[in-house]
Amino acid sequence: MTVLPARRLLLVHAHPDDESINNGATMARYAAEGALVTLVTCTLGEEGEVIPPELAHLAPDREDRLGDHRVGELAAAMKELGVTDHRFLGGPGRFRDSGMMGVEQNRRANAFWNTDVDTAAPYLVEVIRETRPQVLVTYDPDGGYGHPDHIQAHRVAMRAAELAADPAYRPELGPAHAIAKIYWNRVPRPVAEAGFARLAAEGSVFPADAAIDDVPGVVDDARITAEIAGGPTYAARKSAAMAAHVTQVAVDGPFFALSNNLAQPLFTTEYYELVQGESGAPTGERETDLFAGLADAGLADAGVTEEEAGE
Repeated sequence: MTVLPARRLLLVHAHPDDESINNGATMARYAAEGALVTLVTCTLGEEGEVIPPELAHLAPDREDRLGDHRVGELAAAMKELGVTDHRFLGGPGRFRDSGMMGVEQNRRANAFWNTDVDTAAPYLVEVIRETRPQVLVTYDPDGGYGHPDHIQAHRVAMRAAELAADPAYRPELGPAHAIAKIYWNRVPRPVAEAGFARLAAEGSVFPADAAIDDVPGVVDDARITAEIAGGPTYAARKSAAMAAHVTQVAVDGPFFALSNNLAQPLFTTEYYELVQGESGAPTGERETDLFAGLADAGLADAGVTEEEAGE
C-alpha cells in the first residue's frame, strides 16, 4: 500500500527551465520537508535558443533535437531540487513548443498554443486526481510575459483544476478532487528594482543588463500574498537547478542570463499571489507557507492512501 504524503504540491509549467527559474527554492524546500512535489511540464521546449556553441547543432533549425536534450536537463535539475515526480503533459512530446508569439510555429498542428484547452486539460485532470494536491502553482492569464505556451499552461491548469473537482467529469480519470489553494507566480516590483540596483552596482560576466519589464510576473507589492524564503540551502539548490538547464540558462552567482545574454537577478525568495482559496496568514500579512491554513481545515493532517484516493 502506497501512502500519499500529507502535503501535496502541483506545479504546471510550459517548458523545462521555467520551474527552476520561477519556483526552484520553493520546490526544494517542500521536497526536503517531505511533501509530494509534482511538476507537470507542458512541452519539451523544442523551439528554445541554444546558448553553448558546442550544442548549437541541437537547435530546431538544424538537427531539431533540442527537446530530447532538454528532457535530460530537466531530470538533472530535478535531482538538484530533490524532486522525484516530474512529468510531461500527456507524455513526452505530445505537445510541441509553440515558439514566441506570432511566429509560424504557433500554427503547427501539434503546437501547444494551437491545441484546444479541453483537449489538453484531461491529461492534467488525471494527474490531479492521482496526486490529489492541496496547492497548485502556475502562471497568471498573461503567462507572466505573454509567451503563448505560458498563457496556454495557465489556461490548461485552471481548466483542469475546475474539471478535476467535478465528479461527473470523466470518472475513468479517477475520483474527483478539489484543489484548496491556487497561486500564480509573481515578483514584487520593489524586489525587482532592488535586484537590478544590486546588479548595476556589482556587475556580472554578461555584457549588458536586462530591464525590469523583461522579468515575468512583476506586479505591485500589494498583489503579493505569499513569499517563500529560500535561505542558503534552497537558494543553492535553485541556482544549481537553473545551471542544469545548460542550453537555456547561464548562472553567475546571484545573477543569470537567458539566450539573450542579458543579466538579471536570481531571486532566492519566491513570491506568489493567492487567487483561489483562503489565506492562512493573519489579515494584512503574507503567508510564508503555501499550505498555511490547510491543517486547520483538516486537509493536510494525514496522508492519503492510493486506495482511499480511489474510493
